[in-house]
Amino acid sequence: MLLERGTTLVRRLTLEPGEAMHWHRDPYHRVSVVLSGDALAIEFRDGAPPERFEVTPGLVDWDEPTDRPHRGVNVGAQRYEEVTVFFLDRPGAIPQPDA
Repeated sequence: MLLERGTTLVRRLTLEPGEAMHWHRDPYHRVSVVLSGDALAIEFRDGAPPERFEVTPGLVDWDEPTDRPHRGVNVGAQRYEEVTVFFLDRPGAIPQPDA
C-alpha cells in the first residue's frame, strides 16, 4: 500500500511472469495505471475461459465493481507492475476481499 486517506487507497502491485494474485472480488470502482508488463490474464473461479489483455506501460483503465471471484495472472514475459487507486465506501474497507 502506498497511501490510505479516508475512502481513497493507493496500492502498487507487482507480479513476476507466471505469478498470480489471490482469488478475490472487486467491490469498488478503481483506476489502474500500468507501469510495466506486456500481458495479463483474468482467470475466473467459476471455470469460465480466462480473458487475456495485452498491456503497455502508461495504459490507464477505469474498472467497474464486480462480485465475480477472479484473479489476475501475469502471462507475459515481463514483470507486471501497476498502481491502482481504489474508491472505497468507508475508511478501512478491504479493497479486494478474498473470494
